[in-house]
Formats: sequence, C-alpha cells, structure tokens
Amino acid sequence: MEGKNHTLVSEFTFQGFSSFGEHQLTLFVVFLALYTFTLAGNVVIVTVISVDHRLHTPMYFFLSTLSVSETVYTLVIIPKMLCNLLGLSQPISLAGCATQMFFFITLAINNCFLLTAMGYDRYVAICNPLRYAVIMSKGICIQLVGGACSIGLIVAMTQVLAVFRLPFCATRVAHFFCDIRPVMKLSCIDTTANEILTLIISVLVILVPMGLVFVSYVLIISTILKIPSAQGRKKAFATCASHLTVVIVHYGCASIAYLKPKSENSRDEDQLISVTYTVITPLLNPVVYTLRNKEVKDALLRATGRKLS
Repeated sequence: MEGKNHTLVSEFTFQGFSSFGEHQLTLFVVFLALYTFTLAGNVVIVTVISVDHRLHTPMYFFLSTLSVSETVYTLVIIPKMLCNLLGLSQPISLAGCATQMFFFITLAINNCFLLTAMGYDRYVAICNPLRYAVIMSKGICIQLVGGACSIGLIVAMTQVLAVFRLPFCATRVAHFFCDIRPVMKLSCIDTTANEILTLIISVLVILVPMGLVFVSYVLIISTILKIPSAQGRKKAFATCASHLTVVIVHYGCASIAYLKPKSENSRDEDQLISVTYTVITPLLNPVVYTLRNKEVKDALLRATGRKLS
C-alpha cells in the first residue's frame, strides 16, 4: 500500500501551470515583464527614499521596508515559477520546500503588519499632528517593523513545523510553489488539525491587521470631514489614498486565498488567485506609490534632475 512507503518521499515536483498547455510561454513573457517592473520599481523606491532627505520620515521608512520585504518575497517564489513555465522544472527537496514555505509565510505576514503600521502612521499624522514627531519616533518605527517581522517568523515556524511533521505519500504539488494547503494535500493522513490551525492563523494574521487598518481609517475619515476647507480635506485624503489602494488589494487577495472554504475553487482558479498576491500585489506597491504619490514623484524628478544637470 502507498501509505507504507511514505518515508520514501524526499522531494516534490510542481505541477505549475501545466494545464495551460501552449499558453505557458505567453504566461512566462507576461510574468517576467511584471516581475522586472516590480524589481525595478522597488529598487527605485528604496533608492529614492534613502537618497532624498525630505523622505526620511516614518511613512517612507515603512514604505522602503515594505519594498525590501516585497522584493525578497517575490525572489522566493517567482524565479522558480518562471523556470517551471519554460519547462525547466526541477524537483524541490523537502528541505527546499520547507525553506520556501518559511520565507513565503514570514514575508507575507510581515507585509500585512507593515501595512497596519503604515495605517497607524497615517492615523497619527492626521488625527494627532501636533504630537506626530513624539509618537512616531525613530525607536517606535523600528519597534513596529521589528514586531511585524517577529510575528511573521513565529507564525512561519509554527506552520512549517506543523506541515512538515506530516507523512507524505504523493510528490506532485498542485501549485507553482510550496504553499500550505497544496503541500498538506500530499499527506497520507487526515490533516483536519492542520487545516484548523491554518484557518485560525489566517484569521488572526489577516483579519486582525485588516481590522486595525479599518479602525485607523474610520478615525482618519471622521477627522478629515471636520476640516473646514475643501482644499485641506483633499490634501489630507491625498496622503492616505496610495496606502488605502494597496491595503484594499493586498488584504482582499489574502482574504480570498486563505479565508474561503477549501473546496470552492478549482486548481486553476486557486492558481490565478495566487498569481494576484505573488505577482500583481508586489507590483502594485511601486506603481501606486510612484504614480499617485506627489512627494515620491517630486523626489524622483529631483534625483533625475540632479543627474541631468
């Protein structure tokens, strides 16, 4: 029986986008282009923020940290996915799969909580501007980033240990990277306890930060509406628009991917949802913050102007 030799599974292979057949090359070109834009955009954001002293504020400290986190997050998943699309699919060892899952979970949760920290920063800036410099001190900003990283690391260790204690019988991961549910499906035993753990963790790391951001924005909007001048209201809301856009897409994708009932979607639908949060959401950050954010645009013009002159 297959259950007897589960200890022999020492590596996995990704099914990837095999069901897309001849469209895989098209997908490769599209994803490579998006990935190149993501890397370039995040490098530009981090460089501009570090070079321009006017952007040495808590908001941009969080943004550059988020850009670094998103860049590493995509590096963990996308290069291997691109290789698979070209048919250069290599098996991944159990240790390799566990490592990929560990970094993916750590960074995904880190990004969720960094967005929460950015929401808190906007709340303090608009609702308590006179005490902003005191409340959002350098030490507090570093603590918030450290907290986001720590939560990611603790949750990732818990999840990875729980998943890789399972015995595995099958080797083909019905996905393009080592995500939690597709790997658990390869186990020989009932994974209900793991499913419950994953759901509890997903609820905590998605709904808690989402709730905190929601509360921040309720307070922000109520404060903005009290501003007497239309110009003042517009200016205050403009400082939040970029963050709000990223938040809605980021938490929206994460909720659809991890909080829905497991049997609702086909494998292809699951993969397309995964593509949104592994390829498209990381691209959103640089696009939104460079196109919608006046301060970043001005800093870019100053940086390029300096080089041109």
